[in-house]
Amino acid sequence: MVVAMDDSEHSTHAPEWTLNHFFVHYASNSPFKLVIVHAKSSSPAISLSPDPIELVIGRIGFVSMIVYGSWVEVLLALDVDSKTTAACAVTKAKKICKANSVNDAVVEVVAGDVRNVLCNSVRKHKASVLVSGSRGWGVLKRAVLGSVSDDLVHHAQCTLMIVKRPKIKH
Repeated sequence: MVVAMDDSEHSTHAPEWTLNHFFVHYASNSPFKLVIVHAKSSSPAISLSPDPIELVIGRIGFVSMIVYGSWVEVLLALDVDSKTTAACAVTKAKKICKANSVNDAVVEVVAGDVRNVLCNSVRKHKASVLVSGSRGWGVLKRAVLGSVSDDLVHHAQCTLMIVKRPKIKH
């Protein structure tokens, strides 16, 4: 079983839900091997523009980040941020596993686009189930920014489980 995880609240819910439903009740006899995967963004897609430097990162598309400074400073800052995010996700994943007495989980950080990383992890680990969180975006945001879940539905070579965070009632 491969579980996708980044450092968002929606993503943290996916491994918690998975552990509660597939691992905790079985103690050490779960029928699944747990692999938690964090896709670390690799080199960003860069579009050249006049000063200031404009970076279009990943599949964000229309959303841009204006950064003042040299290319080297920008790329170093993005690399540091990516490593910090990955370290945070790994720490959270290990903490969640420990809190649920799951000691044999594998936590991996793999560089690349999240869609490709998850599909490759499913093949690598021969997973029968891929679990991913849901950000709960509406139709417009999914259309503009893209949806990992929509892409996984079409490309994952196993059962896909999308775990939605329960809505908080006011």
